[in-house]
Amino acid sequence: MIKTGIYRTALLLLAFFLFTMAVINVDVQPIGPEGSPVGFAGLNGAVQNAFPYSEFFYQLTTYLGYLALLAVLGYGVLGLLQLIKRRSLKKVDSQLMALGAFFVLMLLCYAVFEKLPVNYRPVILEEGLEASYPSSHTMLALCVFGAMMVPYPQLIPAEKLTFVRVAAASLMVISVVGRLLSGVHWLTDIVGAILLSAALLSFYCMLLQLSRLRKKAASSPTYEEGNWNDSTDDGFGDLFRDE
Repeated sequence: MIKTGIYRTALLLLAFFLFTMAVINVDVQPIGPEGSPVGFAGLNGAVQNAFPYSEFFYQLTTYLGYLALLAVLGYGVLGLLQLIKRRSLKKVDSQLMALGAFFVLMLLCYAVFEKLPVNYRPVILEEGLEASYPSSHTMLALCVFGAMMVPYPQLIPAEKLTFVRVAAASLMVISVVGRLLSGVHWLTDIVGAILLSAALLSFYCMLLQLSRLRKKAASSPTYEEGNWNDSTDDGFGDLFRDE
């Protein structure tokens, strides 16, 4: 039943892996600060020259990152309150549990690329050379605001879902474009973050689909896995439904 989600996630991860390998091996030249090597040097250098460092866009995207972290904190507090009130981890909303796993995985990805830098920022800000692939701010914004677009009936009423989706999509676009215009990342950093975020969001949707199927099976012994008809989809069922 979740084969489509598995295939989609695997393909997105493969695309991210192949792109990362290309960044490591294609047109690598020492165009970064202190002669640090950068893949796709011709393309990245041209884009960097077109969009040099901008304090305005750097601060804008930094504050959007804080907003995303605040949303993560809000989900965490909500989960903690449910755990305290219901006195059982099994009684915490399955969507909150899936969000928790999703955010932990996102943090692990960040930690891995901090320890194994592919390339460094095109500018030195405060702490010398800093790992910049994939763009952590871009990944944070896409993952957090992207997760907000997934229906959560217990938290977001159906009549407000459209507004939330438009707001979240707007924040995603501003974050991606703003981070590129800030000049603190190479173009390939942004592209890599988009691919990895897409894979992580696909995995999150797959977790939700699995938890919903299990919930239906538990509440209805006669439920058939092939009969997916979740009334809580609210028009977002294409992310959870297998073809």
